[in-house]
Amino acid sequence: MLSNIKNPHDLRAIQSINQLNELSTEIRGFLINTLSEIDHAHFSANLGVVELTLALHYSFETPEDLLFWDIGHQGYVHKMLTGRLSEIVKIRTKTSVSGFLSRSESVYDVFGAGHAGTSISAALGASIANKIRHSKVHHVAIIGDASLGSGMAFEALNHLSDLKNINLTVVINDNNCSIDASVGGMSKHLQHLANSSIDQTIFENLGLAYAGPYDGHDLESLIDVFSACKKTGGIHVIHCITKKGKGYFPAENGMDAHWHAPGKFDANTGANLSPAKTTRYQDVFAATLIALATDNPKIVAITAGMLSGTSLGQFQKHFPDRCFDVGIAEQHAVTLAAGLSTQGVVPFCAIYSTFMQRGFDQVIHDVALQNLPVVFCVDRAGLVGHDGATHQGVFDIAFFRIIPNLFIASPSNAKDLKNLLYSSQEKLSGPLVIRYPRGKVDAEVTYDSYSFIEIGKGRCLQKGKDLLVFCLGTVLNEALLAIKALEKNSVSIGLYDMIFVKPLDEALLHEALAIGAPVVTIEEGTLIGGFGSSIAEFILTHGYKNKLVRLGLPDEFISHGSQNEQREEYGLDAKGIAKQLSNLL
Repeated sequence: MLSNIKNPHDLRAIQSINQLNELSTEIRGFLINTLSEIDHAHFSANLGVVELTLALHYSFETPEDLLFWDIGHQGYVHKMLTGRLSEIVKIRTKTSVSGFLSRSESVYDVFGAGHAGTSISAALGASIANKIRHSKVHHVAIIGDASLGSGMAFEALNHLSDLKNINLTVVINDNNCSIDASVGGMSKHLQHLANSSIDQTIFENLGLAYAGPYDGHDLESLIDVFSACKKTGGIHVIHCITKKGKGYFPAENGMDAHWHAPGKFDANTGANLSPAKTTRYQDVFAATLIALATDNPKIVAITAGMLSGTSLGQFQKHFPDRCFDVGIAEQHAVTLAAGLSTQGVVPFCAIYSTFMQRGFDQVIHDVALQNLPVVFCVDRAGLVGHDGATHQGVFDIAFFRIIPNLFIASPSNAKDLKNLLYSSQEKLSGPLVIRYPRGKVDAEVTYDSYSFIEIGKGRCLQKGKDLLVFCLGTVLNEALLAIKALEKNSVSIGLYDMIFVKPLDEALLHEALAIGAPVVTIEEGTLIGGFGSSIAEFILTHGYKNKLVRLGLPDEFISHGSQNEQREEYGLDAKGIAKQLSNLL
């Protein structure tokens, strides 16, 4: 039946619940067989929402009625039912559809979703707009139990309790899990609701009509309750219990973090078929922190719902009382770190670059303004590949640079990452950002010895008189390859690993710029306000006349594809850098 479903109108033409159950089985089989052959797909979350997605599209008149999905990891079934079935085999590749929700893709993708906790706010805004327009369409916000614990979701529920005469159904997809197990009081409250009767729920205390919990895999019951919401209108909170990985035994019973995005695997056995795991920058971060914390009892680690993604799960095993996963709550994570710091504790707060955007105010107001020595370990800095526009870590240099008292480092290799972490554990005079990329390290490191890296000090790797190349971060490795190729033509190129964008190594810059040669800056971040801008400001401030060319990312959102494809497209691979340096020479 699946190949005959071109849109939800075809789905709603099916009259038999037995046929709908057969369709759910077919969808699950398609997901297992297709996604097992893709190295970069989200898996178990999509198996968990098959019936839920079918019931929503069957009960509501989409696209006239509007579905607001939270995050989008679980949006594959939605895409399959809305005309994009053939694209799933190429999902998250450069030439195909995004792994998240995207308004540019389909009228059914009502609101873009890549960060958690947005769905209720967005649906609420649309509901109010349609009330003003006297429209009777219905709005549905689908939010996971982990996302429901984010501050933004609480804010939206608080606002929702004051409103009347809107048509909005909040569907809680409760699988007691995000990537890792859900944490916090809201998760515990939902578990109590799932396992025992409670006189009154938090939702009813807020004045919201609550119903459930329902079996999120019982199509008939789901269709009944959603159809009733559609018929009666108004505001509803519907609690559905689902199983992440439903219908695939290894994913149902295995480690959730692995099956969230497992890479290629044998669909029959669940055996991993992806290349052997290599050491990643996040692993070096966690291993270094474990080694340092063994000798330094002041060290604590914080993350916001990314225990596995930051590799802090290993730290938690060693130091369960010194590791805090606060759930999808970046603002709280930052200010928690600030509070810890006031009492002499050394907090290492590990948050992806894309999610660090959500704690911007707290970094300014609660950390930098008070000049507290918090270490922000900014993972996934730079191009992230298949996650695409919602997750690219390309803005952090620019938005951190404007904050007083804040130091910003971007090591070019795993050894420097290790040594920066070591150097930051004591006697910081203010907050420090250490940003590092997604992906495997350039070389393995050991954790039995360290070197101190002074704040604001870079290094000259080689001197030159024809061209001066200043690099920030791991793009240095591509620049080295490019320069090696150009030096065959007897040109003299100076190469500098700046390490810090704030403060800049002014002595090193003065020495280099005095040569008078043209300058090239290279960074894996936005050109507006980034590392290259800081060098331009330095040149202007000090009256140097060196010609300046900045290589980095343009003023646009970077779409999905592999990291290599993205670097090639924007001229940040060795070949692209060599071409641009050659043109300048």
